[in-house]
Amino acid sequence: MPTPLFDPAFLKKLETLSLRSRRPLRTGVRGERRSRTLGRGMEFADYRSYQSGDDYRHIDWSIYSRLDRLFVRLFSEDEEVNVHLLLDTSPSMVWGAPRKLDYAVQIAAAIGYVALANWDRVGAAAFGSRLQSLLPLQRSRSHIFRLFRFLGALPGPPQDASSLRQVMREYTHRTKRRGLLVIISDLLYPDGYEEGLALARYHRFDPFVVQVLSEDEITPTVRGDARLVDCETGQTLDVSVDAPALEAYTQGRDAYFRDLEAFCLRHEIDYIRTTTSIPVEDLILRYMRLGGLLQ
Repeated sequence: MPTPLFDPAFLKKLETLSLRSRRPLRTGVRGERRSRTLGRGMEFADYRSYQSGDDYRHIDWSIYSRLDRLFVRLFSEDEEVNVHLLLDTSPSMVWGAPRKLDYAVQIAAAIGYVALANWDRVGAAAFGSRLQSLLPLQRSRSHIFRLFRFLGALPGPPQDASSLRQVMREYTHRTKRRGLLVIISDLLYPDGYEEGLALARYHRFDPFVVQVLSEDEITPTVRGDARLVDCETGQTLDVSVDAPALEAYTQGRDAYFRDLEAFCLRHEIDYIRTTTSIPVEDLILRYMRLGGLLQ
């Protein structure tokens, strides 16, 4: 299926993949996905310890007789997943060469294509300080054309600073179907990322965060006297970039990444960081498999 975003060879590779969610996501509609759920399924998958409320019919009494502990059987079952693609279009996302936003669009298109090829529902939203545009969830392979058109016609960056907290408040109230929530952003929010991501978990979404940065945000190339401009707020700062300043930046950057990774781990949020120097094909076919989103 040729598209302006990808060549046919890459699309064929995408069709061999499927989404992998760490937690079972019940939608009540069967698709082509196999996920581990408790109940009568297509194929035995695994055991886990009995929990209060589990159906006693799925207890394995032969294990109980040997170990004197209760275990229930899990089965693989075909199940559809709702996939929500949230794309940050704030001013900081137009930075870099290539632009972080262009890179993020390709990520969203690839994930959406994989999901729709497996008959999952896919929706998308663009956001800055608030939700800017919304593509409702839909389950059909022809929906990929609507998704690609949506991604190809994103609104321009808002004039005010982005806020994940405000966006998640809006999105969780407007969207009734819970599911996998893929947030593609640089996470450079003046009011932080913590409350927005915590809201997603509180409202029973299954978040997967893809942080997109440019290479010069990781390793700055500017030297000497410079005036820095905050893309989000427009504030300026006159600095002298020397070895001590670069060392301080490196320490601050590393502390930020450690805090972000620890926050995501603590809240059971899957997280992957990438830069625009990594080819999108490598990110999707290799690193997102390692990161647990795709299989």
